[in-house]
Amino acid sequence: MPEDTETTTSKELPEDHDQSSRITESEPESELNFIGHLEEIRSRLIKTSIALLVVTALCATYADFLVNEILIGPLKRSSEGLVLQNLVPYGQVSLYFQVVFFAGFILSFPFIAWQIWQFIAPGLHEHERKASRFSILFISLCFFAGIAFGYFVFLPISLQFFAGFGTSLIKNNISVQDYVSFFIGTLLTAGLVFELPFISYVLSKIGLLTPAFMRFYRKHAIVVLLIVAAVVTPSTDLVTQLIIGLPMILLYELSILISARVNRNNAALKS
Repeated sequence: MPEDTETTTSKELPEDHDQSSRITESEPESELNFIGHLEEIRSRLIKTSIALLVVTALCATYADFLVNEILIGPLKRSSEGLVLQNLVPYGQVSLYFQVVFFAGFILSFPFIAWQIWQFIAPGLHEHERKASRFSILFISLCFFAGIAFGYFVFLPISLQFFAGFGTSLIKNNISVQDYVSFFIGTLLTAGLVFELPFISYVLSKIGLLTPAFMRFYRKHAIVVLLIVAAVVTPSTDLVTQLIIGLPMILLYELSILISARVNRNNAALKS
């Protein structure tokens, strides 16, 4: 009997030893994977920062043009009654820095999106990478379309309304910092809103959105979008509200078409 117990324990020991060795091997492996991800993030952040600094430095050579024509241009064209006013000693220094950096961010946006995509892509399947090979172009086009809409449509309408509203006894002297915040906020908001088709693509790709769902709630969505247009549009004019609301409705319809295309591709892959 003692011999049997000794043989059984001697047989069990190597198995326990193998189990513990597998655990100790998997722990360093997971740690290495985590460190590898951190290194990858660090590398992408460094490349993004370098690209942003280089493009911003190039934009700095055109700083006067960016401030006088791009930033203040819509204000001058909307009304002569709106006057910018600097209220702090470092106001113009801060103004130039913000404008140059914002211009650098817009121009380097495709590269920033590309770096994010390069970090995500290794975790996708081969067919997902092939289906998403034009994602960066799609994201960039949507973002630039939103920036253009905000600059050429929404911003002039808003400034014209602000210039003509109220009594003529009050002069509209606008703080330059407030104007820059309004300018940047308007363009960034428009750029993000125009990413709706891409968001629809991603949600449809992972199965959280279907064209049937979007078609069912189309009427509700149109009402909501028109309400949003009425809220964000300073003017009470119906035509002006439609100018803001119609592009958002078109984006919703485009999102339905994109969702339908993605769902057909998903069904074809499953079959």
